[in-house]
Formats: sequence, structure tokens, C-alpha cells
Amino acid sequence: MTDPTPTVTLLTRAGCGMCTTALTQLQTICGDFGLPVATIDVDEAAVSDPGLRAEYGDRLPVVLLNGREHSYFDVDEPRLRADLSRIAGRDGK
Repeated sequence: MTDPTPTVTLLTRAGCGMCTTALTQLQTICGDFGLPVATIDVDEAAVSDPGLRAEYGDRLPVVLLNGREHSYFDVDEPRLRADLSRIAGRDGK
């Protein structure tokens, strides 16, 4: 049986300075786990999924871990690292 591979997604929008900072943090954290960071611009996604912008658009950036909200405004680095370790089966790191 293989370890599950967590997914990390950043909900963002163009021109959002906090989103840029969060992406940089996520790239570092996820890089330590060998994971990519996906990004979704909620304004662009609103064309096909208006609910996404309606739900998250006023509190960006939002970090999703395996499709579920993990944090918003700021990246909760200690919690994210702990959760990634647990999901990936790396309890020691």
C-alpha cells in the first residue's frame, strides 16, 4: 500500500499581495515534502464555478488541503507541516 499524496491548493486573485506572500510560503513548505502547489484564481474560476468566489472571495488567500479549507489570510505553517507529515506518513518530520 502506498502513502496518500496530499494536495495543496491556494485560492487567490490577481493583484492580491497577501496571495503572493502565501504562494511563496507554500512553495517552500510543499517543496520540503516534494509536493506541487496548485493555484486557483477565484475570479477566473467564477465563469464556471461562481460559488467558489462567493464562498471564498472576501477572505483570500485560502489554503486548501485535500480540497478542504485549512487556513485563510495567513498560512498556518506549523499546522500545515504537521498535517502534511501525518497524511504522508512522515510523523517524524
